[in-house]
Amino acid sequence: MSNQAAQDKVIVVAVDGPAASGKSTVSRDAAKMLGFNYVDSGAMYRAITWKALQNGVDVEDPVAVIGMLHTMKIHFELAEGEARMFIDGVYPGDTIRDPRVTEKVSTVAAIPEVRHVLVQHQRSLTKFGNLVMEGRDIGSVVFPDTPYKFYLDANPAVRARRRARDLEAMKIRANQEGVAQSLQRRDKLDSQRSASPLQIAPGATVIDNSMLTAEETSKLIVAHIREQDRRRSKVAAGAS
Repeated sequence: MSNQAAQDKVIVVAVDGPAASGKSTVSRDAAKMLGFNYVDSGAMYRAITWKALQNGVDVEDPVAVIGMLHTMKIHFELAEGEARMFIDGVYPGDTIRDPRVTEKVSTVAAIPEVRHVLVQHQRSLTKFGNLVMEGRDIGSVVFPDTPYKFYLDANPAVRARRRARDLEAMKIRANQEGVAQSLQRRDKLDSQRSASPLQIAPGATVIDNSMLTAEETSKLIVAHIREQDRRRSKVAAGAS
């Protein structure tokens, strides 16, 4: 079997949505339920932002960021069912969650060249097998042909509470009103950028999980996928 044929048989579940919509927890849980590998595409943009800040690169200068991007070596390793991105041999881990990175990641993610390079890397991760990949353009740009597309959302107050709780868990002091304003700014940047803006992919199932737990949302996604598979099997059986 050719590499392309093998890749075509890989299943990708795309989970998109704005910041603090629960994508990470839900996607990680859904991947475990399905026995798939988990990919956080947002972590890749955070890693590039982290590297720029580490190197003293002005993230407001696209030319400087692109210059850095073309000198670094990126590779991925699979650990405990999760694809991890290494830059120049270093896995940044939780340092990509630093508030400085969070503040600047949308600026870096809006650079078309950065998105182009990382989209190619994201597509290459099918080499690890079936994936649940979360982000902002997975269903619309990275894997537009996957039949399994989901868009998670929640009302702004719920998202702000979730993000404040996450920050407090990392022992980062957070004011909920300030968090809400930060999320609003991020939504605006992500939705209005010229390269791969945040949007609901055609054919995506939209889930408002404002009143759902992460586990309930994960189970909803898995149930929807299995129902899609059942329908396809019936259609295939009827056609044979």
